[in-house]
Amino acid sequence: MPLSRASLLNRIRTHDKRWDLVVIGGGATGVGIAVDAASRGYSVALLEQDDFGKGTSSRSTKLIHGGVRYLQQGNVPLVMEALKERGILRRNAPHLVHDLRFIVPNYQWWEAPFYGVGMKVYDALAGRYNFGRSRNLTVEETLERIPTLETGGLRGGVSYHDGQFDDARLLIHLVLTALEQGAAAVNHVRVTGILRDGAFVDGVQARDLESGEELELRARLVVNATGVFADGVRRLDDANAKPLIRPSQGVHIVLDRSFMPGDSAIMVPHTDDGRVLFAIPWNDRVLVGTTDTPVPDISLEPRALEEELDFLLKHAARYLTRDPGRGDVLSMFAGLRPLIRSDGGSGDTAAISREHSIVVSKSGMLTIAGGKWTTYRKMAQDVVDHAVTLAGLEPRSCVTKRLPIHGHHPNAGRFGVRAHYGADAPAVEAVIASSPDLGRPLHPRLPVLRGEVVWAIREEMAITVDDVLSRRTRCLLLDARAAMEAAPDVARILGEELGYDQERMNAEVDSFRELAAGYLPG
Repeated sequence: MPLSRASLLNRIRTHDKRWDLVVIGGGATGVGIAVDAASRGYSVALLEQDDFGKGTSSRSTKLIHGGVRYLQQGNVPLVMEALKERGILRRNAPHLVHDLRFIVPNYQWWEAPFYGVGMKVYDALAGRYNFGRSRNLTVEETLERIPTLETGGLRGGVSYHDGQFDDARLLIHLVLTALEQGAAAVNHVRVTGILRDGAFVDGVQARDLESGEELELRARLVVNATGVFADGVRRLDDANAKPLIRPSQGVHIVLDRSFMPGDSAIMVPHTDDGRVLFAIPWNDRVLVGTTDTPVPDISLEPRALEEELDFLLKHAARYLTRDPGRGDVLSMFAGLRPLIRSDGGSGDTAAISREHSIVVSKSGMLTIAGGKWTTYRKMAQDVVDHAVTLAGLEPRSCVTKRLPIHGHHPNAGRFGVRAHYGADAPAVEAVIASSPDLGRPLHPRLPVLRGEVVWAIREEMAITVDDVLSRRTRCLLLDARAAMEAAPDVARILGEELGYDQERMNAEVDSFRELAAGYLPG
């Protein structure tokens, strides 16, 4: 079973040797690095300032994909790499990654041959990692798959296949994989300073945000994998470090399933701002996104701009027979992309490459920036390969291409609504069955039982209402109003499991409700 947060903190506190790697950042990139390094046999500690996936890694479009837009841009190597990684991830986490059919609706005479050929290229680039063959569809076939698609001028469609997943659920399973491989990974611990041995980085100072305890971790190499916060960490090392990150905001809205009841997704190759737009069935909801807006400031809780919400509603109305309005938005969320600055760029971040970059400072700290969820494993492999040289570690081969991710189960569908827990599902069911109260729904509009909250606290290091409702379950994204109403019950369970007093429980509810209000249109 996974180690508790307290025992992991104690392990870090009592570790009397230098770690091979200390990783700052508990998103997809940082946790992927911890999995790779630990599975090679290196000693690894990972520190996350808030919760695992609190930032960008829980706010994606929920796709594991090659990237049709990158193919349009002519970035064939990135597409090929991503398609290969897509196949590897489905093999290593079949309980969390599955095939999804996409429909490109055709309204102009040239779209069917143009996009049809493009998707054949996409198929060819995937090779043996292909999820399914693309094909051209008649009007009738298109409407059979997307019954609520606008019919005026519809000439047919092109279907193709890509991967879908739950980003936060995959991330927590990667954290558990890292722990099983021997890493120490702790959330709610913020790095506050960089330690040096002469001119070179030798470790980090950190603070446990729960207790206020100050920690020092010595390391052969410090890895900065903090996404959009990378420049802030770089300035802890070098106050004069030039900015590396150019953040861009992507917003999604969540609608009721009745807006698009079929089992296929819509992909619009070219919106008014040049982005690809998706409308995707997800957790019995419809997810519509995304935008690409350059932003000057970064935050753990970025907010959707009014114009972004209007943009998504307008485009959804353009392709769906029932036009969604603000009152139909169950939740809206924003994520910040850690794009790498390029010289002489305009204000258009949609054209910036999603390839990753590794930068090593004069004092020896390694920063990884850019990239995308689909290629997290390859990014991690590249970082650890560099770390072996930089830290003088004994060379060992990467094993993550065939490393099963925690919960791996080839037939997880047999677990029904708890298939996303994979091999953990029977243990989750046992917790649910242990008490009549734990078998009750958390809220009538949310697909979560109280026992799942207990599981998140006992086995997945959830310590706040936000941890539970935003990431261990996806309640905040599925229905922000219902999540706000469920917050007191979650706080009560946290109190019972972790010994929180009434003041802490009240503070948890107030904090979450304030946060969740930002997930609803004003």
